[in-house]
Amino acid sequence: MAVSNAVGGSGGPGSTAGPWRNWAGNVTARPARSVAPASTEELAAAVRAAATDGLTVKAAGTGHSFTPAAVTDGLLIRPERLTGVRKIDREAGTVTVAAGTPLKHLNETLAAHGLSLTNMGDIMEQTVSGATSTGTHGTGRDSASIAAQITALELVTADGCVLTCSAEENPDVFAVARLGLGALGVISELTFAVEPEFLLTAREEPMPFDEVTGRFDELVAENEHFEFYWFPHTGSCNTKRNNRSQGPAAPPGKVSAWVEDELLSNGVFQLACTVGRAVPAAIPGIAKISSRALSARTYTDIPYKVFTSPRRVRFVEMEYALPRAAAVAALGELKALVERSDFKVSFPVEVRTAPADDLALSTASGRDTAYIAVHMYRGTPFEAYFAAAERIMTAHDGRPHWGKLHTREAGYLADVYPRFGEFTAVRDRLDPERRFANAYLRRVLGD
Repeated sequence: MAVSNAVGGSGGPGSTAGPWRNWAGNVTARPARSVAPASTEELAAAVRAAATDGLTVKAAGTGHSFTPAAVTDGLLIRPERLTGVRKIDREAGTVTVAAGTPLKHLNETLAAHGLSLTNMGDIMEQTVSGATSTGTHGTGRDSASIAAQITALELVTADGCVLTCSAEENPDVFAVARLGLGALGVISELTFAVEPEFLLTAREEPMPFDEVTGRFDELVAENEHFEFYWFPHTGSCNTKRNNRSQGPAAPPGKVSAWVEDELLSNGVFQLACTVGRAVPAAIPGIAKISSRALSARTYTDIPYKVFTSPRRVRFVEMEYALPRAAAVAALGELKALVERSDFKVSFPVEVRTAPADDLALSTASGRDTAYIAVHMYRGTPFEAYFAAAERIMTAHDGRPHWGKLHTREAGYLADVYPRFGEFTAVRDRLDPERRFANAYLRRVLGD
């Protein structure tokens, strides 16, 4: 077990020891030391000390990535003390928050002040910097990922200096650092655009696979936020449409919400996945029963209570971003793959969308995008299924989610990201000695 202070001097404020594991349990790091700074100054001092001792540096969030993006055998920066909302500027329409703040805390604080992010992903356990640095996104016709909502950031660079970055200040760094993979430095705080809190009406209903795919363009165009889940081994999907509402608020009842979000989506699903892992042949039958159990519901609530939901069943995931026009064809090929193979897939396939954005390494950079995500229950063999799905996605110029499993390397990624060279040029300038490198970044960005 790693011991704090074992390598080169004091571990510093908030120093801790021991291995670090991600949420899914498929990644472990054994840093020489780890530290949990409580301020930008403590963070900068920790980076300078690591440089003196010849250690690489990585920052961890809450471990909701499936890739080893945060792994280091040097200094691991932990997020738990670098938290809190630092400033709410109603006139500017922004909120400034410490990098280790969980999205849940940010959302609850904004709601208490009658404010909200415009869009978000479907879980909120991640830290703000972990979520944005790996490209976490929800679904949206007009509104993009969380990183696209950043208006300024503070970055501790390899020499321990602190850069403030925005469209006006260090704009070349800001252009690439909003989604930086931890390759440019350690983010200490982020400023997001926010707006007055609004209501969303959620409409969830089952729909046949052929109808969803046949109407995909229409459903995306008609709804502010559209997504659906296809249940492998069936022709059934569950659709979700979220649109702004004048109200009044009509949240789901406590009992019905518990039945849908906890009993069915987590409790019963956990049991079904456990049975499927033990008896794979049972999975197609379970999927058919599960898909028939779906029912329609409509409710209206504040944004984070509609966008997000509890995810207690642990899994591994791969997600690819495709040109939106390729989504239906790719999904049809994935369905045909499952039908002709021996794969037994207990988790639904998730399909979401995003508009083109201007972030260099965003999966939606420069093109309207559809996301196709495949999952497998933790502890179930997934490699062959993911490899076959990945071949389909890459044939359509897919871009892998940076925080989810994939096998792509820098050569492929440079071809599908037109601004890849812009990112790596800033990296070469800010971190020429690769203080923030690890094996994953060497694979996806080159050395």
